[in-house]
Amino acid sequence: MASAMTMRSGNPALTADTFTSVRAMPGTEQMTLGGTVNKTALSLVILMATASFIWNRGAEDPALGAWIMVSVIAGLIVALATVFKQAWAPYTTPIYAAAEGVAHAGISVVFEARYPGIVSQAVFLTFGTLGALLVAYRSGVIRATENFKLGVFAATGGIGLLYLVSFVLGFFGITVPLIHSSGTFGILFSLFVVVIAALNLVLDFDFIEQGVARGAPKYMEWYGAFGLLVTLVWLYLEILHLLAKLRER
Repeated sequence: MASAMTMRSGNPALTADTFTSVRAMPGTEQMTLGGTVNKTALSLVILMATASFIWNRGAEDPALGAWIMVSVIAGLIVALATVFKQAWAPYTTPIYAAAEGVAHAGISVVFEARYPGIVSQAVFLTFGTLGALLVAYRSGVIRATENFKLGVFAATGGIGLLYLVSFVLGFFGITVPLIHSSGTFGILFSLFVVVIAALNLVLDFDFIEQGVARGAPKYMEWYGAFGLLVTLVWLYLEILHLLAKLRER
């Protein structure tokens, strides 16, 4: 079995290799847990600021679809740039946060128009899950063991593959009922995805902690914030999707 040093996080932005391949130069500042928390908080403030801008425009905004499309594409490009050029994270992470705020606010406006009150529920559950898992991780109730990492990584990869197949089939007018159905199996699937997305937060905590312990350079605080942001926005969307299915029952 692979060792903990080579095991990957389910989050593609954070891997064990991420922090073993970079070291702070002697005499320079190193990554700290407090610094990463501050960068994450700042990123979330940026995300919420741009989200508020789109949210206040409402579902009647004729440019809403364009806002969503442009921000999704921009977020994807910036995310890829951040993954491949980690030293750019202090600049790309705030941009990514801004783009995701626009994209997810636009999507949220659409859901809110159809299911009033659903967005506040999804936001509450997302941050509630983050807080609960952080407490569980810090207290040692949940540990990122090798088997835990392997299971979450495998499940995340399977979900990603299924979503990719669904995306490709969509071009041919074929839908995957398991993903979109509001029936029992569709709801159970969404619940499973929410659990896996949440467990990725535990892996994110673990790999950030490893980065601090191994003396990663200061800019990796921004990269750690980026990784957490990737998981949080995924978790939020999956919770939103699950709540929508439950409303349709």
